[in-house]
Amino acid sequence: MSEVIQGAHAISVPAPMATRDPFLFCVYHKDLFPAGDAKMQAPRRGNGADFDAKQPYRMYHGDNIPGFPQHPHRGFETITAVMKGTIDHSDSHGNAGRYGDGDLQYMTAGAGIVHGEMFPLKHDDKPNTLQLFQIWLNLPSADKMVEPAFVMHWSEDIPVRKRDGVEITVWTGEYDGVKALAPTPNSWAAKPENDVGVYLLKMEPGAAFTLARARGGKSTNRSLYFCEGSAIEVCGQTLDRKAVLDVDASREVQVKNIGEDEVIILVLQGKPIGEPVAQHGPFVMTSEAEIRQAFSDYRQTQFGGWPWPEDAVVFPREKGRFALTGGVESAPPAR
Repeated sequence: MSEVIQGAHAISVPAPMATRDPFLFCVYHKDLFPAGDAKMQAPRRGNGADFDAKQPYRMYHGDNIPGFPQHPHRGFETITAVMKGTIDHSDSHGNAGRYGDGDLQYMTAGAGIVHGEMFPLKHDDKPNTLQLFQIWLNLPSADKMVEPAFVMHWSEDIPVRKRDGVEITVWTGEYDGVKALAPTPNSWAAKPENDVGVYLLKMEPGAAFTLARARGGKSTNRSLYFCEGSAIEVCGQTLDRKAVLDVDASREVQVKNIGEDEVIILVLQGKPIGEPVAQHGPFVMTSEAEIRQAFSDYRQTQFGGWPWPEDAVVFPREKGRFALTGGVESAPPAR
């Protein structure tokens, strides 16, 4: 194994993939949903907890529309980047949104929020492919109880650079002079010195790319997630299976697509927070006592309560992409 590559972990979709501090969780969803019916539903399967990796699609915790009905979070933030498909968002602060096909959502749970993420099958005349990453980025202890925040990044505004058969989308941070849109205010990614980067690489067959050294060098953790494609070469090593590669961020990483299909690689990097992590389900704190307090607070307050008529909120088919924040609705620029 090249000295640049420090470790490798196999990928099983849609199971969570290995991450390093400051990241807590990363999952790649790829679901080949069929055309939806009049209610944007999929043929029912499973018992409300369908994560069967052997099937072409999963219902997750949805009954007739796939997705994740209302559930709580505290102490971290989610980055949800949708390459294909549609997500309907709703939360306990009255925020909402419909996004997809290149859009990204930042949501800082902070002191506590309840949200739902549903995947309506909007198209009734063609398949509804869903392809996305959800990434959990930790918060330091000083920021775990900040006010929750929510921001939408529309695909039209997200910076993308294309060159020599390689497309790099900068979802978070900065790469080669290309700067991402701003995250939520209290995000670990909001401070440039934390060197947080979330990049998506798409490589045509035969294309080669050199990932530059991270600004933070050895103080930055960096991992590459080889999620799509048949074979790549990384620093002289051939890889013909999907995997996570932990690499030395102080060194350049040479990647080449040696297969016949497009390659998709997610890059996660960041300066570690370096604090204890206590996690129980949807709560991530720094001690077991704080976890117990999170459960107690949720039982007592429901993190503001659920203002929606259903646990699994889905908006009308004809509703376009939108973001409702603080009672103000906004829409993306015209495509």
